[in-house]
Amino acid sequence: MSKFFKKIGRIIFTIIDAFLKLIDKWIIMPISRLVYNISKSTSGNNANFNKLLNRPHFLIVISLVFAVICFLLIDNKVISLVENEAEIIKNVPVTLIYNEEAYVVENVPETIDITIAGRKSDIYLAKQLGEFGVELDLSKYTEAGTYKVYFTYSKSIDSVDYILDPSYLTVTIKDKVSEVHSVSYDLVSTDDLDPKLSVDSVTLDSSEVIVKGSQDNLDKISSIKALVSVSSEDYTEKGTYEMTNIPLVAYDKKGEIIQNIEIVPHTLTGTLVLESHKETVPLSVSTTGNLLNGKAIASITINNSANYSLDIYGEENEIKNITSVPVTINVDGLGSESVKNYKVTISKPSGVRYMSIKNVTITATFGDEEQKTIEVSNIDPKYLADGYSANIISAKSVAVQVKGVKSNIDKIEASNIKAYVDLAGLGEGTHEVAVKVDDNNPLINYVVSSTIRVQITKD
Repeated sequence: MSKFFKKIGRIIFTIIDAFLKLIDKWIIMPISRLVYNISKSTSGNNANFNKLLNRPHFLIVISLVFAVICFLLIDNKVISLVENEAEIIKNVPVTLIYNEEAYVVENVPETIDITIAGRKSDIYLAKQLGEFGVELDLSKYTEAGTYKVYFTYSKSIDSVDYILDPSYLTVTIKDKVSEVHSVSYDLVSTDDLDPKLSVDSVTLDSSEVIVKGSQDNLDKISSIKALVSVSSEDYTEKGTYEMTNIPLVAYDKKGEIIQNIEIVPHTLTGTLVLESHKETVPLSVSTTGNLLNGKAIASITINNSANYSLDIYGEENEIKNITSVPVTINVDGLGSESVKNYKVTISKPSGVRYMSIKNVTITATFGDEEQKTIEVSNIDPKYLADGYSANIISAKSVAVQVKGVKSNIDKIEASNIKAYVDLAGLGEGTHEVAVKVDDNNPLINYVVSSTIRVQITKD
């Protein structure tokens, strides 16, 4: 309280000091000059009047009389030295008073604006006091319903007009009910986690919470989520971490947060387990475009290595099925030169958070194309619908042309060629189907012009 009175005292002293300076400048000094001029002009005619004017106390008394008269005129607003002004105080907090255990109140803003109007000095004092308490008292309403309620506020300065915007509200009071809901979790701020780490598991200390609110709001709840943030600076290596103050939110079917409900407890604790899952996979090179006629790729090296691998990190169930990381080079119109170097940026496959290498140099060499023909008898039926069987009823083998530089095609045998027929979308009956070859070797080009007949039957 002593600080409050000291603050009020400083404000009053500042106002009085400013007022006295104003009187001295605009009243005492002009009157003193006027009296001095009168004294000077009458010095030769009236000696008694001159003696009176020369008395120092006479000027002070005259100035004081005029000052008191001016003060009374200004105080009674006969003369206004300060014009009225208005100022808006924005975002004044609203204190809501009601039975929080029994009811839910809707349509009440957290803040409102107050316009204060009056003399500038009064507005200044009101702002310095800073007492703009606004209340919405609903304690007298003991039944659910819709009511028109006026805001109440405290006036710190009586000479200032206070105008509230809005001055009243139509509020809805509803009975508060409670339900038990299960809790799951969502990971947030995953981009801030070290890319070599991944979340192995999250265990919450409670699987259920109590949700309180109006019945229509509770009916909107689709899920309760604990928002587990993995952005902490403490999460720098794999291990087990204890988490506190995990916030809870309620979502509707559209994934939007439901407001005006209470979740008990409003936070949870839990355990976070971080792991670092890594797979080492090769970098596979494929090509686009067509070489010059009669030319073929003789070799491809990555960073001067014929068998180049890299480490990938991510969720275990996502990276364990990745067998290679693809990159593509364009060989269109090449072959006249013997060597071509490529600077390649590797794109992360889906599910990969981090790769040990982002950029590589790929070197392709070219030579003269040759070819040979290989008879392939092992032909696999692929993509056949469930519940059906397929049998080849025509020739049991097909001729496959193998093209490339001599040193490469000499290494190819029938067992290296993976021939198949695509039976996707085919039903029961006999079908003429083209033979294809899995062509994942950029050094070899396979050409098949044969078709075979396949009999498809229901199992």
